[in-house]
Amino acid sequence: MFCCFWKPVIMWLHILFYTILALLVLLIVVLPLGILFLKFYVNKKRKYYYLLNNTNTVAFFHPYCNAGGGGERVLWTAVLALLQKCPNYKIYIYTGDVDASPSEITKRAHQRFNICIPEHAITFIYLYRRKFVEASLYPYFTLLGQSIGSMILGFEALLSFQPDIFIDTMGYAFTYPLFSYIGGCKVACYIHYPTITKEMLTRVARRVITHNNSQRVANNPILTSFKLFYYKVFALLYSHVGKYSDIIMVNSSWTEEHIVQLWNCQLKTYKLYPPCDTEDLKKITHTKTDGPVKIISVAQFRPEKDHPLQLRAMYQLRQIISEAMWDNLKFIFIGSTRNEQDETCVKDMQDLCKHLSLENNVEFKVNLPYDDMKKEFGEGLIGLHAMWNEHFGIGVVECMAAGLIMIAHKSGGPKMDIVIEEPETCRNGFLACDEVEYAQMIQLILHLSPETKARISRAAVSSVDRFSNEEFKNGFLTFTQPLFKVLKKSS
Repeated sequence: MFCCFWKPVIMWLHILFYTILALLVLLIVVLPLGILFLKFYVNKKRKYYYLLNNTNTVAFFHPYCNAGGGGERVLWTAVLALLQKCPNYKIYIYTGDVDASPSEITKRAHQRFNICIPEHAITFIYLYRRKFVEASLYPYFTLLGQSIGSMILGFEALLSFQPDIFIDTMGYAFTYPLFSYIGGCKVACYIHYPTITKEMLTRVARRVITHNNSQRVANNPILTSFKLFYYKVFALLYSHVGKYSDIIMVNSSWTEEHIVQLWNCQLKTYKLYPPCDTEDLKKITHTKTDGPVKIISVAQFRPEKDHPLQLRAMYQLRQIISEAMWDNLKFIFIGSTRNEQDETCVKDMQDLCKHLSLENNVEFKVNLPYDDMKKEFGEGLIGLHAMWNEHFGIGVVECMAAGLIMIAHKSGGPKMDIVIEEPETCRNGFLACDEVEYAQMIQLILHLSPETKARISRAAVSSVDRFSNEEFKNGFLTFTQPLFKVLKKSS
């Protein structure tokens, strides 16, 4: 009886022991050997490519290069800078836009950003596993899921092509160890915003409901504690992988502050404001028409951009201005969509618009060509932007360069780098925190004298030169120059 009882127990203990032993062998022996073999294979492929072509290569990692947002402007301006400065280098772009041909991608870049990239000057490496970085794939543990997904996509990119210099322009930090250690590449990155911040931890700790902290989690102290632990562990991983980048460029004082704190890489971190076609936008002349007064919002249609706050501000505004003034207002929402999730965001906004009875005063213009956007700017008076802790705010700069009187969120890049409220004589825009403040600011601007409106508009236009395309190109080439010097020495 005793033997019959212990025999299966001993058998399962043996199975458990050998399973653990196999896992240890896998981790200690097989995995390191696999990484070393992969490293040898990748380096051999790159050397073979150099022998055949006798040219150094630069690859930009930008899976959504055809999206048409501010991040894509950074990509194309950086590519143009390298084409002009380093014509002997071969430039590649890793993209997940498999449904768009090279000519379609470069044509969209020209239409959206007025940037002309010769199609023959760059080579696109198409990636077919972009779905692994889609947030919709990970309803839970989204940050970790997308980061692991970026490693899967990074492996596909590395095995497809091995560059000498790898430049990430979307902030997929978990790809840096792959290209630095296994690929043997020099790594540079342009960070638009840190994947995790101390403010995110604070909001979870305070149990604030946001687009990335659901009501279910916020209302449950146990789930909140677990999520805090998860965020802290993820922050440690994020700080480790970021150190694999040789050059770190950040887009604002706000991003710089967070990245330096997380990655502790002060000596190789550089602030480089993103490019904006300020010279072209400054040429826009505002024409007085008999039509409505236009309020323009420019931002990608994504949850974090908080378009609903702007709609709620419109609702609040209607309560505090005359009916005649309300009937003469038109709110134009301009933005691009990348995928079905973004398109759903637009649909939700349209539904909210109807729910608040704003549909007669609101228009949504999705994926608007650059020339049409300039036309809207020329007819606008006020610019709106509502994202909390916006990393920079290219849409804010675009509106100001076009002479619109800007109202942006009192946080992040707009507060620290762009909008000046004091002294009053130097004011180039306004800042607000919630829908009530936004409504009050709009009301205030509508009642300003023409002279005061013109003064603020002129101040806005004159303040944006530091965000120009040329300033970005010069800074980008300066900060990445050490990587190219190393290549010249080793060639």
